Amino acid sequence: MSTYVISDIHGCYKEFLLMLDKINFSDTDWFIGAGDYIDRGKDSYKMLKWIEHCPTNVCLVRGNHEEEFAAYVDLMIQLDREEELNSDFMSNKDAIMLYETVKYLLKKKGLPVLYFDLYGTINHLLNDFGINLSDLCRWKELIRKMPYFYKNQIKDRVCIVVHAGYAEKLEHIGSSFSSLEQFYLYAREESCQLGGKPHGMIIAGHTPTIIKGGFFYNKGKVFQFYNKDNDCVFYNIDCGSVFRRQSLEAKLACIRLEDEKIFYI
Repeated sequence: MSTYVISDIHGCYKEFLLMLDKINFSDTDWFIGAGDYIDRGKDSYKMLKWIEHCPTNVCLVRGNHEEEFAAYVDLMIQLDREEELNSDFMSNKDAIMLYETVKYLLKKKGLPVLYFDLYGTINHLLNDFGINLSDLCRWKELIRKMPYFYKNQIKDRVCIVVHAGYAEKLEHIGSSFSSLEQFYLYAREESCQLGGKPHGMIIAGHTPTIIKGGFFYNKGKVFQFYNKDNDCVFYNIDCGSVFRRQSLEAKLACIRLEDEKIFYI
């Protein structure tokens, strides 16, 4: 039995399936997702359907893109109730009308429309796949059940899979983050500088290793960092798969926890 981790799939469903095939993922293995399964890529719908019916030997950790998707759905439902629109949750037409109403009212109130459905995923789902509010709410509830991190003992280290960064106490991460949950979802280089676990191993993503000049830049390969002060090993496995058109270095990465072997597609 092996434990595999993939992060930041971002709708790259074909590459995700190719990776599962490459590692020969089976019913006796464990797959841990480190968040950001949707947005940016073309196959967010397929990823959401896979999440909905994923095998029992899968643990999906929440990413910031899932968190934001759920918040967008919450906003739509809140508006429907406050404005007494009485939308039919089984109607694609009503869902589209509610979506457009949210955008209209945000603009009317002078609020940044850009931050509602930032990547156009919900718009794509509504107009290209005919989904309805019931579908959105079902996926939202699945997201809200996702843990912020996964923890397991691997040999002599406690291994923690998280989307962006892990810290055990809020006071460890300074004033830049208002909560541990925010650190789990949004930390970047702070994940190595402020976070970690003594004698542990942190597997995260969130910041692509294709960003030249960035802390995690590693020519599109998995970034490894060792903090000797607390004997903690960090891996950033977001190798920017969704940015293949912009970067020849971009790829999807997977790490096997038992021997820390890395696979690429």
